[in-house]
Amino acid sequence: MRRVVWSVRQMDRRKIFLEICSKALNEGRNWLLEPEAKEICRIYGLPVTKLGVARNEEELLKLSKEIGYPIVLKILSPNILHKSDVGGVLVGLKNETEVLNGYRQIINNVKKNKPDAIINGVVVQEMAPPSTEVIIGVTKDPQFGHAIMFGLGGIFVELFKDVSFRIIPITKRDAEEMIREIKGYALLKGYRGKPPADVNSLINTLLTASQIIEENHEISEMDLNPILVYESGIKIVDARIVIGGVEKCQT
Repeated sequence: MRRVVWSVRQMDRRKIFLEICSKALNEGRNWLLEPEAKEICRIYGLPVTKLGVARNEEELLKLSKEIGYPIVLKILSPNILHKSDVGGVLVGLKNETEVLNGYRQIINNVKKNKPDAIINGVVVQEMAPPSTEVIIGVTKDPQFGHAIMFGLGGIFVELFKDVSFRIIPITKRDAEEMIREIKGYALLKGYRGKPPADVNSLINTLLTASQIIEENHEISEMDLNPILVYESGIKIVDARIVIGGVEKCQT
């Protein structure tokens, strides 16, 4: 299997994962907040969107200026896993006025739709340039163990179920085959004047997702969705990690 030279050593990655995992369990969560899940991706060298957490309007404006417009805002709460369901996501905010209004709108939406939720702040995130969306998911089967899934995002996964699966761990050859065998592969090769997608970066992302699970067996589910794939490189826009059952994170 291809191994990547990571900027963070394996022992340090494991330590960081256990600290994040233990914090979530101590707070009564079996899932990681988006900044926590993206931190796991980051320490494995996967490119994620720039983000920070604003707990008031002053921090909001400071972070927005540092990250750069347009901005995406997402509610941060230990009681809300699916943020869009409660009106907790706004995208494409182009200036200070829109960001301030968006911040207040998200807080009001959450107080209205889930009044018992604890609000830890709002995630301020860069708006990645649009491109082809793909998804990488991991689930844990009680008989076969962890399986990894790859597919194009949007209607390709929701309507056509155009995805491929392998049991973890996967090899580079597995990753290459997973990408080539979906029906939407033609879009990744370049279609109607669009440049080809960076398939090598997708292969590396699949291998890295497999390695995250190999090194952190407590994870029962992981979704990197969407991942935007460009002519050169990829960027993970959203990440979700669920910790299995009542299993505790242990060293």
